Amino acid sequence: MKHAMRMGGVVGFWLLLTLALAGCQCNAPETVAFVDIQRYAGTWYEIAKYPVFFERGLVGVTAEYTLLEDGSVRVVNRGFRGTFDGDEARVVGKATVADPVTNAKLKVQFGPIPFAIFGPNYWIIGLGEEYEYALVSDRCRRTLWILSRTPQMDAQRYNDIVAWLAESGFDTDRLELMPQPE
Repeated sequence: MKHAMRMGGVVGFWLLLTLALAGCQCNAPETVAFVDIQRYAGTWYEIAKYPVFFERGLVGVTAEYTLLEDGSVRVVNRGFRGTFDGDEARVVGKATVADPVTNAKLKVQFGPIPFAIFGPNYWIIGLGEEYEYALVSDRCRRTLWILSRTPQMDAQRYNDIVAWLAESGFDTDRLELMPQPE
C-alpha cells in the first residue's frame, strides 16, 4: 500500500509538472545558426552563470563534451567543493541533438532524471567564431552559462558578452562569476 501511494505521488508530481510547463509562455532566445558538434566537443570552463542549486558551493566548474559514435554526446560536469583542493563533484550525462538543422538545441539528461522530457534544454545562443566561448540558455531563459575554452576570459570580451546578453533580454544582474584557477 505504501508503495502504491508513493507511486501515485510520483505520478501526480509529474502530471502537475507537465501541466505547469505546458502552460508556460516564455520569450525564447534565438540560437546560433549552426554548431559543428565535433568542434564544440572538448573542455569548457564555466566563467559565469545564473545560480543553480546543483552547483552551490562549487568552484572550478568545467564541462567536457565527447562526441560518441552514435552521434550523441557524453557530458561530464565537474567542480570542486569550496576550494580548488576540495573534493571533486562530478556528474555524467548524455546529450542528443534535438534540432539537426542547426545542432544548436540539445536534450541533456543526467542519470534517470528526465530533465529534457519537455524538449531541448540546452540552447547555444552565442558562439565565438573560433569556438573560444559559448553562451548557453534554455527555451525560457531560466538558465544561462558563459563558457570559455580557457579558465580565464579577457575582461573586455566578458563585458561585451554581458552587454550583448542584456541587449538580448537577459537579466545580467543575476550572473554569478565562477572562480577558476589561474
